[in-house]
Amino acid sequence: MTISTQTLDLFDSNPKIQPNVGLFVTCLVDLFRPSVGFSAVKLLEDAGCRVDVPVSQTCCGQPAYNSGDKADTRDIAKNTIKAFERFDYVVAPSGSCAGMLKKHYPELFKDDADWLKRANALAEKTHELISFLTDHLGIEKVEATFNGTATYHDSCAGLRELDISSQPRKLLASVTGLSLQEMNDPDVCCGFGGTFAIKYGDISNAIVSKKTKNIVAVEPDLLIAGDLGCLMNMAGKLKRQGSSIKVRHVAEILADMTDTPAIGMPGNAGENS
Repeated sequence: MTISTQTLDLFDSNPKIQPNVGLFVTCLVDLFRPSVGFSAVKLLEDAGCRVDVPVSQTCCGQPAYNSGDKADTRDIAKNTIKAFERFDYVVAPSGSCAGMLKKHYPELFKDDADWLKRANALAEKTHELISFLTDHLGIEKVEATFNGTATYHDSCAGLRELDISSQPRKLLASVTGLSLQEMNDPDVCCGFGGTFAIKYGDISNAIVSKKTKNIVAVEPDLLIAGDLGCLMNMAGKLKRQGSSIKVRHVAEILADMTDTPAIGMPGNAGENS
């Protein structure tokens, strides 16, 4: 029986025990969209979790890893492992970062038995935010309201590494006033890919152009996804195309925290869009 399964069984037998969750905020959320972090905390606390945000956490190491810099990635991974070892669960509002911790950290230490054991322990208890709420805590609905239509983009890492697809749609279906309209090819890449967008700008632009064409075609008020990198990429392209479609992280909608302007949009606090 795994550590996470033992812990979950303990919570089931004694509902007064709160899961001790470490929130992996992610670099982009910390630097560009703190409201996603606050939304994640609200969702987790509403679900009965005790949430902490370790101040020693840094980047998950994915940019270095994707660039082939395994030495620096291992140093970053060791820092992350140490920062989150004391928690029952580690939760990230990003399939990309959660996938890095869960799928790639063990690969980094395959020749180091001690760190491999610690990396595997972290991987077992690491989850993407929405899948953690639905698959592990059994959350089936939220108390939130958004009046308008939306379409959802499946981010590559979350979908292909962590099998995240139905979970956000399930909770979004419980949002009062929200109508979800599926675009064509919602599971096709937006062209961001972290350093890919920098190294291969022309290819990235061609990919995101196809993505925004599919988004605009369903005429939504709102575009939603679970990874901020993808959202910033698509929001930037939509804005350059003159689109009025708003862009938000799924956590902001589910937590009913839409007072801040949408991603890439100027505006006053209190704007419900």
